[in-house]
Amino acid sequence: MTRNAKVSVTVVAVVVAVVGALLLLNRPERGYSPEEAGAAPPTAPASVLVRPDSHKLSEATDGKVTIVEFLDLECEACGAAFPGVERLRAEYGDRVTFVMRYFPIPSHRNAELAARAVEAAGQQGKLEPMYRLMYENQPQWGDQQVSHRDTFLGFARELGLDLPRFEAALDDPATIARVRKDRDDGTTLGVRGTPTFFVNGVKFPGAPTYEALKAAIERQLAKK
Repeated sequence: MTRNAKVSVTVVAVVVAVVGALLLLNRPERGYSPEEAGAAPPTAPASVLVRPDSHKLSEATDGKVTIVEFLDLECEACGAAFPGVERLRAEYGDRVTFVMRYFPIPSHRNAELAARAVEAAGQQGKLEPMYRLMYENQPQWGDQQVSHRDTFLGFARELGLDLPRFEAALDDPATIARVRKDRDDGTTLGVRGTPTFFVNGVKFPGAPTYEALKAAIERQLAKK
């Protein structure tokens, strides 16, 4: 073998080795899970995941299964998940606790205001009806760069709320702080987008479809 041929072979071997190493380092983690690696998935701190003032839409009598959702009321994906969550709540009744936590995304013009509206309605005992109206009418106000304060006042009127009291609560610094505290907790827990679900403290992977969440619930209920 000539000297030039030997050099060429050596260069090719080095290139192959480098490319192989890069492919190994950058290969996708598709299909990986902590369970497959023999490790338990990380569990979120219970004291941060569910605060004493967190909103429980449904509550289990035995506390065996808790689903926590960090949501953005303007988020279309959250709106798409909403019917499935409501269906699961209806099916499991008092067997599963469902906790709603706010995670308004700053780029969504009306997300924080919507969360404040739900919180303000809750001060008059209408948190869940307002929460439902937000999702049921999301196409009317979502994904727009104009304020929908008047729209939310209309929802309050539809629910028969005391409007001056509702508006005062809507703008109350305590209401704003309450919503932002949820978002801060979500950030602490690694929430980066919405909706993000936690099932018994473990972040739910993949798309939160009705079927997938139901399967996760059944696995938890089957545990002793």
